[in-house]
Amino acid sequence: MELTCLHNKCYLPPSPYISFPLLKNPNPRIFFRKRNNLCLASASDTLVAGSGKEVVSKKDDEFGDLKSWMHKNGLPPCKVVLKERPSYDEKHRPIHYVAASEDLQAGDVAFSVPNSLVVTLERVLGNETVAELLTTNKLSELACLALYLMYEKKQGKKSFWYPYIRELDRQRGRGQMAVESPLLWSEDELAYLTGSPTKAEVLERAEGIKREYNELDTVWFMAGSLFQQYPYDIPTEAFPFEIFKQAFVAVQSCVVHLQKVALARRFALVPLGPPLLAYRSNCKAMLSAVDGAVELVVDRPYKAGEPIVVWCGPQPNSKLLINYGFVDDDNSYDRLIVEAALNTEDPQYQDKRLVVQRNGKLSVQAFQVYAGKEKDAVMDMLPYLRLGYVSDPSEMQSVLSSQGPVCPVSPCMERAVLDQLADYFEGRLAGYPTTLNEDESLLADPNLNPRRRVATQLVRLEKKILHACLQATTDMIDQLPDHTVSPCPAPYAPLLK
Repeated sequence: MELTCLHNKCYLPPSPYISFPLLKNPNPRIFFRKRNNLCLASASDTLVAGSGKEVVSKKDDEFGDLKSWMHKNGLPPCKVVLKERPSYDEKHRPIHYVAASEDLQAGDVAFSVPNSLVVTLERVLGNETVAELLTTNKLSELACLALYLMYEKKQGKKSFWYPYIRELDRQRGRGQMAVESPLLWSEDELAYLTGSPTKAEVLERAEGIKREYNELDTVWFMAGSLFQQYPYDIPTEAFPFEIFKQAFVAVQSCVVHLQKVALARRFALVPLGPPLLAYRSNCKAMLSAVDGAVELVVDRPYKAGEPIVVWCGPQPNSKLLINYGFVDDDNSYDRLIVEAALNTEDPQYQDKRLVVQRNGKLSVQAFQVYAGKEKDAVMDMLPYLRLGYVSDPSEMQSVLSSQGPVCPVSPCMERAVLDQLADYFEGRLAGYPTTLNEDESLLADPNLNPRRRVATQLVRLEKKILHACLQATTDMIDQLPDHTVSPCPAPYAPLLK
């Protein structure tokens, strides 16, 4: 279910809350009117942590809970129930989650949601050709889905989707650890990620959402038949950017990537799906499209009352945090990237470029360092780095004529390569403001701020990977036969970042 950013468009994975602007006034340009202490469209009052205590209307009781509404509208009998866990913030309502209503065995169908209760672009736009056009132009599926639900929220209780939108609002974009995506954190809170490449990813993703916002009016003009039912202004006049960003992040956290379906149905919002379902990296259960429905077949036994989990796709913890607001300590897909690049000032750059391409690498190569496989990753980097240290033209010709990543390796070259790697890993570790021991102390505090907790979990796991890489490199240095050899000078050493 992983989504990636392609061509400056953010294709992201499932996300939790949709605090969309609740504009009831006839002039949707007025975003900050209040009535009876209920904010109509203020981002700070509807979403941002630190806002006033949530107000729940008793009139909402007429709709019942989400599952009751779904049963009234075609959900067949199922084997799950909605339960709740308390929020870390007393100002916010408890978080709902899907649990087994009875004992389940692996292979049981937990629920089957009919397509009439699933939101896809095919359903939203009504014309699959238009849907494909939009998603291959400048707008992602997520932007279109977010815009649709924002307009639906303006309809209030007149909207068919009111009970679902109300549930997404209740979740407030919080993942299973009750934390919003760092896309919605303050600048001070983003500082928790200092030293981590995730911080730059968050800022880049936010810029992508801004670009999407600037293209929103495209949907209005291209899909006029859809939006003519909404007596409101065009998107960028009806919704300020902060409101759209909150809605986008909400859709991001709950959208499901369906397999083996038409393009216009591949990203779906499924009631009873995320964020009510918890994600787990070591789970293999997935929401799947079947005839006329989206169903969940569990991959493990459950006792009645236990929360149901699904697979989040092969995503590293950085993506899990950005997309869903949580970090998985047991994530076998967790990884860091080490980028190595041949020095373009090297007189033999073109020859070296041919060699790396012949061996399936690039002149700027991203090496994936998986948790638990750090030594393998270091071993994979060595031939590439050794090539960068070759300076003698005759040696370069020998490399060009050889098969495979073969480089003459002298003791001084090997020491230089390993020293560069060790310095690199030490430098990355020094970029974090805290040590591993300090991270452990922070996580031992039961009162630690939830956002600080997940950020600390992330950087702690990153540091473990870097420490393991450094240890593997140091071990190789210790195994060199002659420690008196000085590293070779390397005027055109590869670049690491």
